[in-house]
Amino acid sequence: GFPFFAVGTSMSPRFAFARCLTPSTSLRCEPIALHYSMLKPAIFLRHIPALRWLASTVSRIGTEDPRMSKIVLHNNICYMSGQTAADAGDSAGVQTAAVLQKVDSLLEAAGTDKTRLLSATIWLRDINRDFKAMNEIWNGWLDPANKPVRATVQAEMARPSILVEIQVTAATK
Repeated sequence: GFPFFAVGTSMSPRFAFARCLTPSTSLRCEPIALHYSMLKPAIFLRHIPALRWLASTVSRIGTEDPRMSKIVLHNNICYMSGQTAADAGDSAGVQTAAVLQKVDSLLEAAGTDKTRLLSATIWLRDINRDFKAMNEIWNGWLDPANKPVRATVQAEMARPSILVEIQVTAATK
């Protein structure tokens, strides 16, 4: 399992200690002394490799919508909100192509691309009618050497004109 760390102060007010607590004997952990200046959380956590992720920052792109961000970046992962393109046309194929153009643009804004996709969720208004058309466009767009995990489901959409919604998660570069 992953090591756990206990943090506390020593007898000296200027030093703290961190000790790895793990049931695994294959991982060697030693107590370490840290100067008090390292106790600020963001600074302190960067000195312990297993805890660096706790000191990470969150950034947001596309925050104009009062309900959500288009992209949230955290720990080298790009989380994208669901993208639609109801104004692109009245077929699932046309909407899928337009949505994937939006996805490409947003991934670029986040400093990544479709070769770094981790997961995709696709919602279709009518899966029996639109699955094949959506898949043809999706398969043509996707990098065949870097396929994400994917789920596709039928869902009632927010507006009748929306036939396809796609949400992806990608690693950043």
